[in-house]
Amino acid sequence: VQLQASGGGLVQPGGSLRLSCAASGSIFNINDMGWYRQAPGEQRELVATITNRGSTNYGDSVKGRFTISRDNAKNTVYLQMNSLKPEDTAVYYCNADIGRLYTYDYMNYWGPGTQVTVSS
Repeated sequence: VQLQASGGGLVQPGGSLRLSCAASGSIFNINDMGWYRQAPGEQRELVATITNRGSTNYGDSVKGRFTISRDNAKNTVYLQMNSLKPEDTAVYYCNADIGRLYTYDYMNYWGPGTQVTVSS
């Protein structure tokens, strides 16, 4: 089982980016999925999470600007980021609680991270 994120890059302040993260492997179910970020010298912080029924939770700094969504059929979570600010610059990590086939247990997985840089 692994997570692979894409969609990071360089964007100007006020711009938008969309991150995607797909889970692959021997999966029978995925519970919560989410995004976290870590800026240089800072601790990793919550960006947003979403349950498999679509309930969402956002960090205070991104409320009203970012939207998390998921496609359960594709085992994929998305993060639409609008009105980006320089302080949104960080490495963004996806995270998921994944139920594994054959063992039928749940484990928490992290993706490798994707860089988002907001700068003019």
